[in-house]
Amino acid sequence: MEKEQPKACDAQYYELLEELQALDFVLVELNLYLDTHPGDFQSIEQYNKFSQERMRVAHEFQQLYGPLTNFGHAFSKYPWEWSQTPWPWQV
Repeated sequence: MEKEQPKACDAQYYELLEELQALDFVLVELNLYLDTHPGDFQSIEQYNKFSQERMRVAHEFQQLYGPLTNFGHAFSKYPWEWSQTPWPWQV
């Protein structure tokens, strides 16, 4: 029997998306900083820590609600999940 997925409109859906947006913001800022300060070891450590956290949160989101991206960057459960809305960029 197929496990029922949570509804895309529940609070956790939006909480996880917001957490991903915050992590993405931090990663972009650290990336820009490291472009001009490539030898800053502490910033590289921070970047790697936040990258791991983003991977963890993205994995949790995708297990509950389906893929965040397509073209081989995320798995899909059965049935094909890209036909189900809302997509992450629609909320």
